[in-house]
Amino acid sequence: MHKIHIPVMGTGFSIDTPIRVAPFGVSSVISIMDDILIEKIRKYYCNQFNLPFIPITRWSNDSRAKRITAYLNMVKEIVEIKFQKIKSLPFFEKNDKEKYFKMLPDESSLKLSYNKLLKMASGQKRKIAEKILSNQMISGSIDVNIMVKLDRLPQYKKGEILSPEFSDGKSALRGYAKSNLESNIILSAGINQSLYSYMTEFKDFYVNEYGKIKKNIIIKVSDFRSALIQGKFLAKKGLKVYEFRIESGLNCGGHAFASNGYILPVILKELYENRDQLINSFKPLIQKYNKKMGWNHSNYQTPLITVQGGIGTSGEVERLFKDYKIDMVGIASPFLLVPEATCLEDTTFNKLVNSTEEDLYLSDSSPLGVPFNNLKTSISEESRKKKVELGNPGSPCPKGFLVSNTEFSEYPICTASSDYQKQKLDELNCSEKYDLEKEKIVSKSCLCVDLANSALINLGIKKEGKSPQAICPGQNISWFNREFSLVEMMQNFYSNNKKSLVSKERPHMFAKEIQMYVDYFDSLIQKSELNTRNIKTFKDFYQNLKSGMDYCRSISQKQPYLFENIDSINKWVQKQEKRLDLIYNQMLNMLTPI
Repeated sequence: MHKIHIPVMGTGFSIDTPIRVAPFGVSSVISIMDDILIEKIRKYYCNQFNLPFIPITRWSNDSRAKRITAYLNMVKEIVEIKFQKIKSLPFFEKNDKEKYFKMLPDESSLKLSYNKLLKMASGQKRKIAEKILSNQMISGSIDVNIMVKLDRLPQYKKGEILSPEFSDGKSALRGYAKSNLESNIILSAGINQSLYSYMTEFKDFYVNEYGKIKKNIIIKVSDFRSALIQGKFLAKKGLKVYEFRIESGLNCGGHAFASNGYILPVILKELYENRDQLINSFKPLIQKYNKKMGWNHSNYQTPLITVQGGIGTSGEVERLFKDYKIDMVGIASPFLLVPEATCLEDTTFNKLVNSTEEDLYLSDSSPLGVPFNNLKTSISEESRKKKVELGNPGSPCPKGFLVSNTEFSEYPICTASSDYQKQKLDELNCSEKYDLEKEKIVSKSCLCVDLANSALINLGIKKEGKSPQAICPGQNISWFNREFSLVEMMQNFYSNNKKSLVSKERPHMFAKEIQMYVDYFDSLIQKSELNTRNIKTFKDFYQNLKSGMDYCRSISQKQPYLFENIDSINKWVQKQEKRLDLIYNQMLNMLTPI
């Protein structure tokens, strides 16, 4: 159907994206981290579609999993209602059915059949063709995402710790596993062996008697080695990875998991050259497990490889497909400017429309201690700074999904909480480095609440004045500067447009990523002590990035695809290589005795 999907965006921005786009055949991903948000959105949509709503209170038994299951079942029901309505519409009219087919890539067999239908004369033969084509329509997949690092073990009101299966990650997994969905679960942000092992308790992750897996496993990985390690771990338990999802370490939205200087094209090249090794490594492990269980399954397809992060033109999509044989691509941040696809209120939407690259930056806002893409002008940032100025930094931490710190308490608390920040500032009060350390402490934002607020305001569930909105786009969005329709955005990446939605001056995604890695290298050196361990890391980073730049030079010599600014690669490599050498040599000079 489609070679483009819409990845997860924050907790709220894609919370209802499947309801918006799946009826048109487009797949997308919901974050199932925030069950409090999910319950509120479920109530809203049940009211909108006259579906029964029975509240699931936060303190009821297994409430997190039950809320997630109920929400996903509701989303599936609504998507089916909307999809069947589109299927029943007539051809040869300007309606949602025309929109469905208009968004398909030109080479799609369904699109080819549709174009052929449009040329047919009216009559019985055309009526038969219309019925056949309608029956071939399918809705997009309703996929979910779990950030596996977020696996807090909650407490009851009286402080009683729950048993391990009620951790946030396992409860979310259980909520998805018990839903009616036949789709994909994306596991991101590293490996969680306990969570992965828990998947064995649910039959929908295994091949059934019909040779089908109802719920496919997708792992977001940083490189080939990560894919191999995580795939083997799951294969030993008989679990098959359906897809490995590669994301640029820096040229992305949300949390950024930078590599040690390995840029995206280098990672893709390694995966392309070693792709067969994946199935050759996993297949015997799965066979061994099946034999132990007395199962006779023989369907062992090579995992799909998909890519996301910083893609802006159809030419870049074509480069990924042709050079690296990528199966699909994920496009996220640009869809924040498509109201038909994402849930974003007007204030933040307009800030994104008017944002420049200077407004978008890699921040220290996340309580997880992982670099986080942020918007300097967001209401959340304005609110955070105002609290600091008033001497009241931090958040009351009403949700607690990101708790991790035990410096001042028996149970973990969040580093964005007012409880933590006030105690930490008091501890540093007499320190000579107070001003420097203060900014590190108060820079943390309440992402649990603020990333959900935009969706709640958009749907009229919350009022804007008391609900600061955070946003986490990739820098790529600065080149998209107005509101777009869903058809426009989809066609932009399929070469169906006569004109690209971004200017020809926009640097190639590979060029931009190189600049971001040089920036990151500079910041790492500035923030780190120059001890033996760090120096070795920096030297490896430098060599890896230099090697990647050489590889990108070879790409820049190739014939460009439509709307692909391939000439920018060599220009940016030359400029950024000089910067990289200067930064590296300055570091070495600091090590040399005077």
